[in-house]
Amino acid sequence: MRSDPSTAYLRSVQLLRDEVPGFDRYPFNLPPIRELDKLPLHPKVTYIVGENGMGKSTLLEAIAIAWGFNAEGGSLNFSFSTYASHSELHRYLRLARGAYKPRDGFFFRAESYYNLASNIEELDREPLSGPKIIDSFGGKSLHEQSHGESFFTAFMNRLRGNGLYVMDEPEAALSPFRQLSMLSRLHDLVRNRSQFIISTHSPILMAYPDSVIFQLGADGLEKVTLEETEHFSLTREFLNNRQRMLRELFRDED
Repeated sequence: MRSDPSTAYLRSVQLLRDEVPGFDRYPFNLPPIRELDKLPLHPKVTYIVGENGMGKSTLLEAIAIAWGFNAEGGSLNFSFSTYASHSELHRYLRLARGAYKPRDGFFFRAESYYNLASNIEELDREPLSGPKIIDSFGGKSLHEQSHGESFFTAFMNRLRGNGLYVMDEPEAALSPFRQLSMLSRLHDLVRNRSQFIISTHSPILMAYPDSVIFQLGADGLEKVTLEETEHFSLTREFLNNRQRMLRELFRDED
């Protein structure tokens, strides 16, 4: 069944090229950003993939901030700041919002998840009425769980559906089995009218069928299939020819 673009909470992201202060400065000098015009988003799942340093997290972060999320992650209600390291890219993006407004939203970024967990504990120590924030994450301190457990707890408990979820490398600290479980959870949330924008290195997470994959590279940004991604082809090559590739990797240079 084909997806209906009109159901997307966020339909597209456009770079306001005429307002960019210069394509010779960061982050606009990154090839995928320099070549960016209008990025159409899938109403269910959009993947942004590519090698390190190509600008995946930078682009995802800018989309999240432009939507209204805190730069270090969380829901729209979070406003903490540990270290302001985000770029100015969000100032030059135009978001085309859909006709429907999401009831939920969350920006997950692996590299600042510890800061988010700390902020939750700080807020819950304040003498305020109402349920504690940690209750929506399963009720157990995120710092009292392993890295992978706390990640998975957020996916399973905090994401409620009918939401826009922006996720930067959510597979970090997750075993392959947990990644498969996360893929199943993603499907449940998509069926509950959720939209995802995900930056990932995991071929497992990229496998969701009703989606689009944009690969960032030296030539810009390209729409590809799962099998055309560098992540999939390299993983397949290694698994199918492990001994030969290991010999090449460990070969002594004369």
